Amino acid sequence: MRLIIPLLCLLLAPYAFAVHTKNAGPEKVELKFKLPPPKPLSPEDELKTFKVEKGFRIELVACEPMIEGPVAMSFDDQGRLYVCEMRGYMRNVEGSTEKEPTGRVSLLEDTDGDGRMDKATAFLDKVVMPRAVMAVNGGALIAVPPNLFFCKDTDGDGKADVKDIVANDYGAFGGQPEHMANTPVWAMDNAIWSASYTTRFKLRGGVWQKDSGLGRGQWGLCQDNFGRLYFNYNSDMLRADLLPTEAFTKNPLLRNASSINAKLAADQTLYASHPTPGVNRGYDAKTLSAVGKLTKPTGTCGALIYRGDAFSAAYRGNAFVPEPCANLVKRFTMSESGGILKATNTAKTTEFLTSTDERFRPVNACDGPDGALYLVDMYRGIIQHQSFLTHYLIANIKDRKLEQPINMGRIWRIVPDAKERLRPVKASKDVKLLAHANGWVRDTTQRLIVESSDASAIPALKEMLQNGNALARVHALWTLDGLSSASPDVLRNALKDTDAQVRVAAVRIATRDLAPDLIAMSAEKDALVLAHLAIKLTTFNLPDADAAVAKMLASNGKNTLICEGALTGLRGKEAAFAKVLAAQLTKDNGAQIMPVIEALGALLAAANKAGPFEEMLHLAATQPAGGPFQVAAIKGLSTSGDPKAKTPPKLLWLDAAPTSLNTLKAAMTDKASAKLFARVEARLAWPGKPGAPPPPVIKPLTEAQTALFEKGKTIYATLCAACHQPHGFGLDGLAPPLVDSEWVLGKPEIAARIVMHGLAGPVKVAGRTYNLAMPPLPQLTDEDVAGVLTYIRREWEHTASAVEPKAITTIRAQNKGRMAMWTEMELKNVGKK
Repeated sequence: MRLIIPLLCLLLAPYAFAVHTKNAGPEKVELKFKLPPPKPLSPEDELKTFKVEKGFRIELVACEPMIEGPVAMSFDDQGRLYVCEMRGYMRNVEGSTEKEPTGRVSLLEDTDGDGRMDKATAFLDKVVMPRAVMAVNGGALIAVPPNLFFCKDTDGDGKADVKDIVANDYGAFGGQPEHMANTPVWAMDNAIWSASYTTRFKLRGGVWQKDSGLGRGQWGLCQDNFGRLYFNYNSDMLRADLLPTEAFTKNPLLRNASSINAKLAADQTLYASHPTPGVNRGYDAKTLSAVGKLTKPTGTCGALIYRGDAFSAAYRGNAFVPEPCANLVKRFTMSESGGILKATNTAKTTEFLTSTDERFRPVNACDGPDGALYLVDMYRGIIQHQSFLTHYLIANIKDRKLEQPINMGRIWRIVPDAKERLRPVKASKDVKLLAHANGWVRDTTQRLIVESSDASAIPALKEMLQNGNALARVHALWTLDGLSSASPDVLRNALKDTDAQVRVAAVRIATRDLAPDLIAMSAEKDALVLAHLAIKLTTFNLPDADAAVAKMLASNGKNTLICEGALTGLRGKEAAFAKVLAAQLTKDNGAQIMPVIEALGALLAAANKAGPFEEMLHLAATQPAGGPFQVAAIKGLSTSGDPKAKTPPKLLWLDAAPTSLNTLKAAMTDKASAKLFARVEARLAWPGKPGAPPPPVIKPLTEAQTALFEKGKTIYATLCAACHQPHGFGLDGLAPPLVDSEWVLGKPEIAARIVMHGLAGPVKVAGRTYNLAMPPLPQLTDEDVAGVLTYIRREWEHTASAVEPKAITTIRAQNKGRMAMWTEMELKNVGKK
């Protein structure tokens, strides 16, 4: 949520300070537009400043003093509204009040049914900078960094008397508000996903379960009718995961996959209804148009895929994206082809909603129980956090008196411009509501059934699978899965459904016992179904399943979704799978297979392991000389040998010169291929290779050290593998890689300190910064620590020395009484005088 204030300005001398010391911009600023300080407006007057697309009107739902500084909202199943109020945020340019317990989450009710909230209860009060809320299980998840709480009112007074910690890493106390976890969403797969956070939660039988995912987005998260997740970044209005994010956690080398975090909108031009030259970088001529309007997003947040039923069909499934810096909400129409999504900027001179009131700060858009579109309006002058303020922006704030007021905020509702007022629907566990036209009703009904573990709904859910509405069938299938009742027979029928999205859901839910049924689908024609099949089948590690995926790729390898879907499950078996794929090669399918071979080669190059790298070379050497297979393999293997890379690629040591090299060198006759081959050859070394450095001396482990290694292997699998993974490459957003890590292979006394006392980020690993925390493991004995370190220093082709228990004993004694986790700087100074 990099929210930057649009301010109008005039010429004056700069103020003496800027909080953002590293990038405060020029000290001498020129405020170009002579405009008076804007007057704070009442809700009635603000309403007059709105210009909304023809056919719609805007209604006030709630305002100050009922709510102040709202940043998020969530309806419960009865239509009551939880509103998260970040009242401590930026009450002055220093942000000096952000550690005070002034925040709250209010529970609003419309008691007379007129569409306007008239009752407010402080559901959770006196908390520091609350930033997210989601109605669930008769209460709400509420984010108060660093905690994510489940809060519930059990005595009916509207105030939370239950406050359980679900997670204690949901942001950081006093952390940067723009870059912390937010917006928990109960998605179609019955998991609760969040923006800017890697962990997903599931509520089963009243117990909160945790699982890994990938972090995405900055502020705001939503889903479409089929459970695909959408998000954005301050300067990019809409992105999405085209395939399930959790699949990509299995292969951490797929960091640049285009199937996740996909950019959807090419044209993101803004059309503000008034000049907005006071954005944080307004002094830069590239930021504003000639008339002082912001033309590109800089504070995008809180996007919504509209799934209500109040708007006409032309608007359903559209994306509505707030841009508070330009005081507007943009609308994109969405289209899909072969699973690839595209957002089209519908406006060429205007927007869906604009305002000339520069305190209009739409920060979140939501669907409602009445089918309308709701907006959270923070309504204030300052929304740029002090960490990023420039001299220019501070000058604007001071000159135009925008620090005050800070106790305002509104919730707006956008409805069709018709006479009849929309009536909200109260959700329930009635399975029939899964066929409702309003996505909010369907989602809430599914959640209520799953969170209650109500088995009595199962017969009706199975009956719903025969409904003519494909969306109802998708919801019924996922609801059954949430109840652990998606039986093999149910799934077999769903795998044959006429609707591709139902088949996709069935493939995602299917387990290993349905492998034969999934293999039989390899002739499927829909690209999205095939991509999910590739994801699922490669997880089974079955020869027949791999053969079926190879067959799919032989016909569809050029399709990015299908190719990347397959690659998610091929970590550690790239060369073996390339051999299976080579067996499928014919003169007619080479164009489909070669992109996959190149991608497999690139993964092997990134893995930095000599054995599999050499296997791929041997396979390539068996293929026709100079043919497409050899070129694709060499191109992939050469990827990390780019001479322009900041750091040279790791040298891979072989026992002897591979015979395949001479064969391949002779085949790479054209200049481009020869250059790629030279990169590959430069990565390899063996004893006696001209120009190669001396080979590493690998000291064999003694019998006692081997025993330590085996003990460490067991401990690693039990305590460490969940985060760092069995393959040692870690998980993005959760744990950095151990493979080839300088922290693992460097001084053992440093790694020992990390294991014993923990490490607080940020920390740089292989040139990449991870702002994560490694918890201490005080329960491990000296022998345990020595075993784990010996294991990670000798596994994955590592050749570092073993670590003795007596060395750990000494290190522990040196740091006796230490309670705090280590920092990167402290560890770098270990051993220095």
